Amino acid sequence: MKHAILGAVLAVASATAAFAEEYTIMAPAAPGGGWDSTARTIQEVMVAEGISGNVQVQNVPGAGGTVGLAQFAASTAGDPKQLIVGGYVMVGAILTNASPVSLADVTPIARLTGEAVGIAVSASSPIQNINELVEMMKADPGAVSWAGGSAGGVDHITVGLLAKAAGIDPTKINYVAFSGGGEALAAILGSQVTVGISGVGEFLPQVEAGALRMLAVSTAEKWPGTDAPTLMESGYDVNVQNWRMIAAAPGLTDDQKAAVMADIDKLANSAGWKAALETKGWANTYLAGADFEAQLAKEIEATTAVLKDIGLVQ
Repeated sequence: MKHAILGAVLAVASATAAFAEEYTIMAPAAPGGGWDSTARTIQEVMVAEGISGNVQVQNVPGAGGTVGLAQFAASTAGDPKQLIVGGYVMVGAILTNASPVSLADVTPIARLTGEAVGIAVSASSPIQNINELVEMMKADPGAVSWAGGSAGGVDHITVGLLAKAAGIDPTKINYVAFSGGGEALAAILGSQVTVGISGVGEFLPQVEAGALRMLAVSTAEKWPGTDAPTLMESGYDVNVQNWRMIAAAPGLTDDQKAAVMADIDKLANSAGWKAALETKGWANTYLAGADFEAQLAKEIEATTAVLKDIGLVQ
């Protein structure tokens, strides 16, 4: 009997050891947004798949993620249990806010997901297609008001690239930045702005309900769930995808970084994660380690160039 009890105790201890990795994931935005959804989906899948026994999510909103990024970089050095989600929007926010903290101050682990950017108008709008919208911009760029996310983010960048591709001065864009997708959507539905731009997933329910008309999507290929044309097939050389990433604390040892990367690799290849991607309409753009770091450097360089064209970065 004693041996049986000892065996049970050891089994419990072994199971506890298997779940020794605990994580806190910072979502550098308010609850309900894309980064928050990403963090909470990671939380759910990590626990369900047995990758971690305990995952907490912490929200620190502000300035396109740079408030949370600064707090994370300053408070987590050397702690392999700390993670932060981010993405394309954060790259732009770091530049436009002249943030003293950048992604070089954390440990990038992997790009996880991607989503097309959609351009949409109210169903009552006289604008029927993307070419009509571009012609209005050519006639008077300032008369066309765009509702989107934070200044310098992926929405703003996409508008700038569209203007440039159409031969329009990007600095003359009339871009109205909203702190939340709900506020931007209300402005579009209420015809307070000419057009809106956001992640396709934000617009699809209203498109399906007949309240919005999707004019175009930003990716090279058509996006699942919508028959809207791509900007490229409409004649504008624009290919943008809003990607999301996960990073770890600064100052990790090689072994600590490898352990985190192994857990994220398990996450990205799990059945639970793949099911979540399909449910949420996110593309699987998993890219990890040195390959992701190289791609991130290219993204930062390209984004800097675009923001200079738009006039948001000197």
